[in-house]
Amino acid sequence: MATAFIGFGSNLGNRIDFCDRAVTLLGLLPHSRLEAVSSLYETEPLEDGAAPGPSWFLNGVVQIETNIAPKSLLEICREIERALGRDQDNRKGPRTLDLDVLLYDDCILAEPTLIVPHPRLHQRRFVLTPLAELDPERRHPVLEQSLRDLLSQLTDPSIVRLLVPQPNSRYGSRPACSPPPTAGPRA
Repeated sequence: MATAFIGFGSNLGNRIDFCDRAVTLLGLLPHSRLEAVSSLYETEPLEDGAAPGPSWFLNGVVQIETNIAPKSLLEICREIERALGRDQDNRKGPRTLDLDVLLYDDCILAEPTLIVPHPRLHQRRFVLTPLAELDPERRHPVLEQSLRDLLSQLTDPSIVRLLVPQPNSRYGSRPACSPPPTAGPRA
């Protein structure tokens, strides 16, 4: 079985419900086992050339053990997004749910529809914070640095803060070995 990390986020509608439903559906994947779920983090929208909407995102990461191949895993993620109301034609706009395959074992893939590790994970606080919460010593297969080190070197000024209170015990399912990683500037 391979270890895969999938990022999830929502900034439209009932964000907690969409995140919870995504985690539940990922936990039901065949030939897979949900190993851990990060805490939920509130994150400010990034300006990527499109208006991200007025709402802040809720973001997190799941860790699964799976026999599903990376490309098939991405297709399943896209199907979950569609089932939960994601506008596939406006992928940069406000979204009910966004799922990204961040890491898949130490696999390095560069295909037209899938790049693993995710090409911007090392640049984004909202991805690295929950990812490092789950496995701070995991090494980025291309950059060959630990997630903890990548997070400590990050220059992304965006605000990422722990959602308090967490909605239920599903989030933050792995005990923290140390305090949560620094969350960037405070609002």
